Amino acid sequence: MIEVRSLDRLSPAEAADVLTLAAAAAEADGVRPLSEDGVLGLRGTDRTHLLAYDDGSLAGYAYLDDLSGELVVHPKHRRRGHGTALLAAAGQRARRFWAHGDEEGARAFAAKSGFTRSRVLWQMRRGLAGLPAIPLPDGVDLRAFVPGADDEAWLAVNARAFAHHPEQGRWTADDLRLRLAEPWFDPSGFLLAVDPADDRLLGFHWTKVHPAEGEEPAIGEVYVLGVDPGGHRRGLGAALSVAGLRHLAGLGLSHALLYVDESNTAAVALYRRLGFEVYSTDVMYSR
Repeated sequence: MIEVRSLDRLSPAEAADVLTLAAAAAEADGVRPLSEDGVLGLRGTDRTHLLAYDDGSLAGYAYLDDLSGELVVHPKHRRRGHGTALLAAAGQRARRFWAHGDEEGARAFAAKSGFTRSRVLWQMRRGLAGLPAIPLPDGVDLRAFVPGADDEAWLAVNARAFAHHPEQGRWTADDLRLRLAEPWFDPSGFLLAVDPADDRLLGFHWTKVHPAEGEEPAIGEVYVLGVDPGGHRRGLGAALSVAGLRHLAGLGLSHALLYVDESNTAAVALYRRLGFEVYSTDVMYSR
């Protein structure tokens, strides 16, 4: 018998059960079912958590926030109505869900449930050998982010740079602090482009390193790259991109990845010029 519980906060044990379920799904599907934001949100209170139980064991999980959600069913419990039960419990709030990997099963489930494809997020990758030489524009210096000192300035530039982005442009001080406290955070890989005259922030390239996992080697990420539209220097985006990639290469990494909306033609064009190619696809379904 399927039982769905709705919670505003998960206990540590419940969060651990969700991670175990997600790991089983990732092993079966070859793609993680929860984004970084989905995993970080297991510790927060800014969303609704839905847990589907079958005879006392966790068979499915979904969450909903103000923008969207994610849903995953344990491989051993699929095609038994758990996904449908989670959607039913979500009710009218279930308007947008991410599906990772663009799998046939997700497409079929979305269509059956009345969802249509509304947004596409690409993961792009390139090797870190043979990086182009793109110098910083005149009047721009590069330095590392200083936690506590640069937080407010970075949040302001991030909001302006991603004013039309549904997730990134909404980051708050709590969102930033949560990530600065993560084990992977390295301030030396959080590069700030500043005006040397007054240290005004002009742009940034925040890099991240994903550790090796199983047979997968460690890989770098263009975590967040942005340029202040009010202080734009021609060529700064490309120069910052390469500066961050060189930092990752200097750590001994061989490849880097990034995420970009398929519809962001300017960013896609930049990344293609820098040698990135599409590696995988995530899809948002809406109804």
